[in-house]
Amino acid sequence: MPTPIKNRYDFLFLFDVKDGNPNGDPDQDNLPRVDAENQEGLVTDVCIKRKVRNYVELKSEGKKNGHLIFIRQGNVLATIIDNAKGKEVKDRQRTLCEDYWDIRAFGGVLSVGEKGAGTVRGPVQFTFARSEDRIYQAEHSITRQAVTTKEEAKKQEKREFASTMGRKSTVPYGLYRMHGFVSAVDASKTGFSEDDLNLLWEALLNAFEHDRSAARGEMNPRKLIVFKHDSHLGNARAGELFERVVVEKKAGAELPRAWADYEVTIQREKLPKGIALEEKL
Repeated sequence: MPTPIKNRYDFLFLFDVKDGNPNGDPDQDNLPRVDAENQEGLVTDVCIKRKVRNYVELKSEGKKNGHLIFIRQGNVLATIIDNAKGKEVKDRQRTLCEDYWDIRAFGGVLSVGEKGAGTVRGPVQFTFARSEDRIYQAEHSITRQAVTTKEEAKKQEKREFASTMGRKSTVPYGLYRMHGFVSAVDASKTGFSEDDLNLLWEALLNAFEHDRSAARGEMNPRKLIVFKHDSHLGNARAGELFERVVVEKKAGAELPRAWADYEVTIQREKLPKGIALEEKL
């Protein structure tokens, strides 16, 4: 197994959406998720992890090179766990971590099947992404001329049925901010390596490129700012580092409709001792 990372990382990811639904809420007829109190947009950590997993899977092309994806459509998790090599729980955990990139990164509940493999806490954690400003949940009526049943076709011939109606929800524009953390302590338990870390950065920057759909609109990464600590425990509190990145609307942009309507300021001076700042984008 490759050598696990030795440093702690905290990072900030900015991305935006235009005329799309970045994360529908099934409890609200798939409307874009919002904070009910202030109407700021939300994208769950699970949503972003899904896109990261998808990219890693596409890049690995399903090869058993340590980059398999455990949480994916079609996998029978109990069967995978039961077939993992090792008589003891810790042995099966080690095998699963070696084979599956997303277990090394995000961990997983592996206590299913006849054998089970307990629970693994991953070193990589995301927060919910939250929009910098309030978003507007736009709803659109859509139609189609094709019909789905013979009965509808007959009604259409009699002009009793003109088209099929549907609904589509979008955000006209929203800039979202997500915070993330990479623990060297937990990485030592799963074997999360420098190569795995570089793949994480790559996956975040390309997460939307292979997730295009009519529902998504235009989604783009805008900034990926990484704070690297020179120790495994860290040299500063994450909250203090994130406060160094300030996102503000430009003058006259009271209703932002593009990335150009924002200005990002990064306070690089007097970084805490042992902290290095790197912009991946």
